[in-house]
Amino acid sequence: MTTKKSALYKIIAFVLVLILALLFTFPLYWILTGSFKTQKEINSTSPAWWPSEWTMKNYENLMGKMKAPLWEVSVPFSQYFTEDGTATVVSAGPQVPGAIRWMLNTIWMAVAAMLLTCLTSALAGYALAKKRFIGRTLIFTLIVCAMALPKQVILIPLIREMSSLKLYNTISAVIYPIVGWPFGVFLIKQFAEGIPGEIIEAARIDGAGEVKTFTTVAYPMIKPGVGALAIFTFINSWNDYFMQLIMLSSTKNLTISLGIAKMQAENSTDYGLIMAGAAFAAVPIITVFLIFQKYFTKGITMGAVKG
Repeated sequence: MTTKKSALYKIIAFVLVLILALLFTFPLYWILTGSFKTQKEINSTSPAWWPSEWTMKNYENLMGKMKAPLWEVSVPFSQYFTEDGTATVVSAGPQVPGAIRWMLNTIWMAVAAMLLTCLTSALAGYALAKKRFIGRTLIFTLIVCAMALPKQVILIPLIREMSSLKLYNTISAVIYPIVGWPFGVFLIKQFAEGIPGEIIEAARIDGAGEVKTFTTVAYPMIKPGVGALAIFTFINSWNDYFMQLIMLSSTKNLTISLGIAKMQAENSTDYGLIMAGAAFAAVPIITVFLIFQKYFTKGITMGAVKG
């Protein structure tokens, strides 16, 4: 009897999980199929669950309406010495569809923010968890309080700071504010708290310095947390439309979401173009999640059973 109940519970759980999975994946399915539909099918009052006529028109519009250089190599800090505050470009790539340049901008922004945030958060979280110094509790309290501040509160000071540094309307203006993410420091500190002090002391007795202790002892133990933080940071940076909208304006510096919005503003509502852009922009997000999935799952599990 117990075996039958257990089997019944497993079937019910499987059905519920399957239903939830279908509900969560349906928007992605609708975007992917919608990007290949004609405007008539998209705007039809009765939904078309599958394209009756497959078309690449939406992707042609996405790739054909605006052009931008594939890359630009500028002199570092040259913006400080020009009258208009723009950097001196020494090399520019060929003209390509704007969507490709915007995608590269977005990938560069998200990857740079992810790497820098993971580095600074790992170092700061480890120091706050395992080092004893004056003001340690106060610093951590300020970090926790900063987590409660909405970005709109610091928007004006942030814009003035980026303008004074001549970074406004550059990808760096979107990257640097994310690097000091209080949540990242908080998350890694909680993982670093679980590192046994005896292991760190043993490493010091063996002659390991601070850098070697961190890289060989501490980092492997907080690696699942760093992996989870990498996913959080990448997605947070990728989807931070508000900050991108405020900091970026020129066509060549736009992200994929801003570029699609700009194309949409210049035309009547084109849902096919929106779906094609959304499908194009979803590929890196899905790829990053699949790469870091095991670290994300392990990080969540370790955080759940900690203590």
